This record gives sequence, structure tokens and C-alpha cells, in this order.
Amino acid sequence: MAGRDKITVLFTDSVEQIPERFIRTDEVQAAGAVVGEDETFELPVVDMAKLLDPKLSASETAKLGSACREWGFFQLINHGVDEEAMQQIKDSVVEFFRSPLGAKNAVAVRGDGIQGFGHQFSPASSDKLDWAECLLLFTQPVHDRSMDFWPATDPPTFRHALERYSVEIGDLTRRLLGFMAADLGVSPAALLGAFFVGDGGGAAAKGQSVSMHHYPACGRRHRDKVVGIPPHTDTLGLTLLLQADDTPGLQVRRGGRWFPVRPVPGALVVNVGDVMEVLSNGAYGSAEHRVVPHAERGRTTVAMFHDAYVDGVVAPLPEMLRGGEVPARYRAVRKVEYDVGSVETLAVGGRFLDSLKTMV
Repeated sequence: MAGRDKITVLFTDSVEQIPERFIRTDEVQAAGAVVGEDETFELPVVDMAKLLDPKLSASETAKLGSACREWGFFQLINHGVDEEAMQQIKDSVVEFFRSPLGAKNAVAVRGDGIQGFGHQFSPASSDKLDWAECLLLFTQPVHDRSMDFWPATDPPTFRHALERYSVEIGDLTRRLLGFMAADLGVSPAALLGAFFVGDGGGAAAKGQSVSMHHYPACGRRHRDKVVGIPPHTDTLGLTLLLQADDTPGLQVRRGGRWFPVRPVPGALVVNVGDVMEVLSNGAYGSAEHRVVPHAERGRTTVAMFHDAYVDGVVAPLPEMLRGGEVPARYRAVRKVEYDVGSVETLAVGGRFLDSLKTMV
């Protein structure tokens, strides 16, 4: 089964030699080609201000839908997340990763647990590690939190910053889902009800978690040897990524090639997860992506994930099936089975979503 290893190597942004467990030259070479710098492309940019403008909402909603169908990714600008809250979480996460290894390991992952500081998930089929350090925490619902893994003093701002940012991203996700529902042609209540319990501002996320990463610089001599995060799709519903700096590294696969995501200042990168692909009956696609370490600069990110299900089941929304007129492209599965299957499939480098696809 996939697990998380405790970090014992001191990561720095100045590297002379890469430990053997991080060298994955064959994987890097086998991953495929990256589009050339001379090719012009941009990840779709969606403007929340236009989504909220009655005169512009229809055209911007269509743009949002196109991005979710064709890319599974977009950059969201004018999103309305409080700037101070964003800056606080960026500063707190950067300060945490700058702390001594001993301080970070005070909140280290334990045993077979998921929450805490450590390496990214490591497939049981491989002894190789990603060139990254990660702090993973459950944020909502509140009773799922394990505060033993929330840094209390290194830095002292961390808990307040994450609590505030969690609420802000939850509010934004609700707004965004309303426009996705309009594009998909389903009622807002149907899609929002898959992600949240309750109505309006008092709605609680069924599941929200955060994965904070620092990808150290790897040096020019080693950039073809290490992997930040290997190719994967996100298994949950929706991901909203905040970058604490302007260092590139995220790449999205499309048409068999990797497209580097050029960070837009102030934007959040949003991507469709596997559960959203199922909910939308395949209208939206969960895109494969990876992280490539930068040769000269470290990269720090905050990825907030939202989970979803309906009555304890992961299945296409009934409204997407139009009363049986449209065949389900994915079989229904209990959420517990989905979670277990996703972890077990991850352990062998696979994708559980593929086992849910029907023959239609």
C-alpha cells in the first residue's frame, strides 16, 4: 500500500550531490516530451469578476466550461480571496519549510498515517522518493483535524493563517461550483450538495484537505535526474493551488505532451479531480499533471483539495443522466470503496478511476 516516509535528508536550495533514492533518470526520460519554448500557448485564464458580472457571465461561464472540458485546468483571476489571508498563508508556509529539520519533524507523519510532515506518497512498488518535502493536513470538517500535526510555534502564525485560508477557499469553491453547475446544465443545489453539507455561508465542506510542498532547487547537473511529483491525476473533486513564489514547475499533459504552467501573479490554479470527472459523467476531464523541480530556484505551493460524493456514493449526478436518456460512463461505487481503491491503485502506479469506466 502507498505510504509516506519520514524525511531524514536535509533539503536545501543548493545541491552538490543527489542521494541515490532520489535519482529517477529513467522515469524522467520516459515521461515524454515538453513543448518547446518557441511554441505559443497559455493555460486558460478565467475571470471571477466576469463570472459575477450579469452582462459578461454567460460568455465567461462558457469559457470556464471549455477549460474544464479541454484542459481540466485553468488559472482563476480576480477570485476574491482576501489578499491578507493569502499573504499570511504564503508567509507561514515558507517560514515552516525554512525551519530546521528537527522543528519540522515535530509534526512528522507517524506510522501508516497520512497527516503530517514527510515525503509525498511513495508507491510500495518503488523505493524511490520525490524531490520534495510535504506537509499534509485535514482542514474540514473540523472534527477530522488532528491538531498534533498543525505547527503551533514554528511558525506561530501557521494555525491562524491556515484556518483563515481554509474558510476563504471554501467560500470560493462554493461560488465556483455554482458557475460549473450552470455550464453543466444541472441545478446548483445538485453540484453544491455533492461537495458541501448545508446551505449558504454556513455550508460545511464534506472534505477539505491541504498539501503544502516545497520543491528545492536541484541544480543544473541534476534536473534530468529527479522528480518533484510524478505524473498523476488528483483523486478528489476539485483542487485550488496557490503558489508562494513565481517559480515554474507544474506541467499538464495534453495530447501526449507536457505543457508548463506559467504562473499568473495573484491567480489560483484550479483543476478538475477524478471525482468531478465522475460527477459530470465525463463532461469535465481530470488531467494528468506533474511537478518538475527548477534547477536554480526552490518552489513552494499550497494545494487545497475538496472532496465530493452523493449519499455516500461516487457516481454521475442523476441530472447528468437526464432521466436515463444519457448512459452512465462510470459505475457507482461507495465512497469508502473509492477511497480504499484509490490508495491501493496508487500503490502500483495506477488510476482507480479507470476501473469505474463503463463500456459506453
